[in-house]
Amino acid sequence: MITFTDVSKTYPDGTAALNNINLEVKEGELLTLIGPSGCGKTTTMKMINRLIHPTDGTITIHNKDIKEYNVHELRWNIGYVLQEIALFPHMTIEENIAIVPEMKKWKKKDVSARIDELMQMVGLDPDKHRKRKPSELSGGQQQRVGVIRALAADPDIILMDEPFSALDPISREQLQRDIRNLQQEIKKTIVFVTHDMDEALALGDRVCLMKEGGIVQVDTPQNFLLHPADDFVRDFIGGRKSPWLTAVDVIMDQSGSRIFPYHDFRQGLIPDNGAYVLTSEKGVYQTGVTDGREVMLPVLTNGTVLREAVSEFEKGSHRILPVIKGDQLVGTLSYKDIVHYLKEKSDEEQGAVQL
Repeated sequence: MITFTDVSKTYPDGTAALNNINLEVKEGELLTLIGPSGCGKTTTMKMINRLIHPTDGTITIHNKDIKEYNVHELRWNIGYVLQEIALFPHMTIEENIAIVPEMKKWKKKDVSARIDELMQMVGLDPDKHRKRKPSELSGGQQQRVGVIRALAADPDIILMDEPFSALDPISREQLQRDIRNLQQEIKKTIVFVTHDMDEALALGDRVCLMKEGGIVQVDTPQNFLLHPADDFVRDFIGGRKSPWLTAVDVIMDQSGSRIFPYHDFRQGLIPDNGAYVLTSEKGVYQTGVTDGREVMLPVLTNGTVLREAVSEFEKGSHRILPVIKGDQLVGTLSYKDIVHYLKEKSDEEQGAVQL
């Protein structure tokens, strides 16, 4: 959707901010940009809405050079969330959210409905908060308003420039969860700049790690942890491991083949022992057993981290749960699978240390 081709940026004083980068941001993904101070991550993001112009190379959105877009229309279709939040203090919350829709000549009733929809989406009661001023909200609430203001006119792209770095740890962690959940619902294309590797790995569908104006590695969080490209990536990640393992890591190896064939239940297929059949009806997964009983199952997404998956098993008595990506069944997971997987990884690490 967004494509950088041989993009460089050199300032008049000779400072090279970007050196011939090539990058594609896929439609509907959340890409996190991270790297040391001065690596070019913020410059890269600001080029998307033409706040900074490249010296060389091209940037396209939907295969159209961004220079061919009217700059105002381009920015109307790109939401922007800043670290400083930048809500207008003299305006109410509803007035802040309504700015771009009103500039785009939306009808008042549509603007009002959009405000209610977005506020409810992030857990802010419209009846309670619409008429308040930003100063009457907590820092976390203000940042939520900043996020939904960027979403108000339903843009295709959202740019987020270290939006949570000024918040306390509790508010920050809650907003990270909110963004993950919100992205599952809205499926926007999001470019998220952060200096925090934990945040980059927790939020990103993919992570782009930069150094000295270049891209070192663009990959999924799992592959960053399992297959760092070089010593710089390895050092930048540090010792992070299991907190970012997901349900799909356990049931699939890196080539996409199954690790645990003894739970190889497929949609509509009864295994050899005849005990279970996994079926789907509009995303609702069930197990059927031979005596005809039918049990509704919780569903794990491919991005469910292991600690959340363990919680699902502890809440109920289910032996096995389906793992889905979108509306596709990618496999099944059991508590035994998790234990087996972690034991194998632990054995591998101990063996590596002994060698």
